[in-house]
Amino acid sequence: MKYVMGIDLGTSGVKAILVDESGRVCCETTKSYRLIQSKPGYCEQNPEDWVEQTMAAMTELMERKPVQSRQVEGISFSGQMHGLVLLDESLQVLRPAILWNDTRTTPQCVRMTEKLGGRLQAITKNQALEGFTLPKLLWVKEHEPEIDQRIHLFLLPKDYVRYRLTGAIHMDYSDAAGTLLLDMGEQTWSEEICQTFDIPIRICPPLVSSEAEVGTLLPQIAKETGMTEEVKVFAGGADNACGAIGAGILSSGHTLCSIGTSGVILSYEENHNRELNGNLHLFHHAKKDAFYTMGVTLSAGYSLDWIKSLFAPNDSFKDLLAGAKDIAPGANGLLFTPYLVGERTPHADSVIRGSFIGLDSRHEKAHMVRAVLEGITFSLNESIALFRQAGKRIDAIVSIGGGARSHTWLQMQADIFQAEVIQLENEQGPALGAAMLAAVGCGWYESLEACADQFIHQAVVFTPNQQHVDVYDHLFRLYQSIYTNTRDIHAGLAQYR
Repeated sequence: MKYVMGIDLGTSGVKAILVDESGRVCCETTKSYRLIQSKPGYCEQNPEDWVEQTMAAMTELMERKPVQSRQVEGISFSGQMHGLVLLDESLQVLRPAILWNDTRTTPQCVRMTEKLGGRLQAITKNQALEGFTLPKLLWVKEHEPEIDQRIHLFLLPKDYVRYRLTGAIHMDYSDAAGTLLLDMGEQTWSEEICQTFDIPIRICPPLVSSEAEVGTLLPQIAKETGMTEEVKVFAGGADNACGAIGAGILSSGHTLCSIGTSGVILSYEENHNRELNGNLHLFHHAKKDAFYTMGVTLSAGYSLDWIKSLFAPNDSFKDLLAGAKDIAPGANGLLFTPYLVGERTPHADSVIRGSFIGLDSRHEKAHMVRAVLEGITFSLNESIALFRQAGKRIDAIVSIGGGARSHTWLQMQADIFQAEVIQLENEQGPALGAAMLAAVGCGWYESLEACADQFIHQAVVFTPNQQHVDVYDHLFRLYQSIYTNTRDIHAGLAQYR
């Protein structure tokens, strides 16, 4: 039996899975690492932590399956998008990586929009938002000029880890699309954008497709992890693109709901010409010559983590959600907006913060948990509403991540989204998408679609409960009014943070 390994470099930790030719996940492990939050709005990580924990995960898989260590044919990667890793001429890290959910770059985004106007969106298919990579580069240029002068190369998180494992430097198109430096039409780094913002184009790494074979493990890495030097390493893709592959979102008409730290509604696109409104994004897919549109809720699973840490730090998530099951839709007149670190879609606002609306003395922990689940789902539904306004038909949605582990939450998604919601039989998220890229790269299957037929199977389909649909339709309209009615209040409170 032959195997591939999928490695997903997330925000809170790295997940590694070992998959055989039939698509069976034989072994998996997760290793965590810390966030560095030195100031409000700042969110950084030490790239060395990623490398150490990725190697620890690989080593653990090989130790748990020692007979299979020499039968691993390929490795591929998924990774958190947008994070800025800066390297000097010796390819040493210059500073901690600035992550996707770091919101310090609002002034840079404003100046970018003023300077390039509509050209930025015409070239990159995206607006200037704090999460993207280019504003972070401009922040370093402005606030850390001594670092800026030493920049030889920038990478994104998974690309840095892959470099450390192979010695080869590349970036795939699905991750490059989230930098605001890629010309989406030409599939090259944009000279116009680089020149406009005085970014030397030489610091941009070579571009490759997600399924490209980019090298093999360095001898020392192979030895330390218990693998062979012959293992093929493939470029991989952005976490959302790999999550889409792992959920079978490989043709038009397919839509994904992914709830991790952030939440994503993602829909497959054949080309990059769709007109988008409301801060939706358009990126390269990890499937060759394909694209996807996407809306983002910044604090999806993060909001649930937050409420758990406040009210039930010693409970499991299963126990936390069990109480919410018995609460009726609407949480007894309580609404929650998941703007704990600002919001992305449809409101690109780094200042806005979360709210509980309607809180009274009768509300208990279960009501607040229910309201948080509903608020996260309402926020995601704003992206679905934008897709439908743009003419996309969304009748069925594959749900992955933390939101797919609770039947209560899956039914809630079906009721709020007004669509069938599909739970997968063996949902492994972006790590499975990375493994599938490796499987196709190794020649096991002729296409990702053929691989998906073998690897991906539906488990349960949740259909909307019409009584709940009617309740949620009214509550969703109330939810949508909260942003405009609290925006000025939160702006006034910002000086006290």
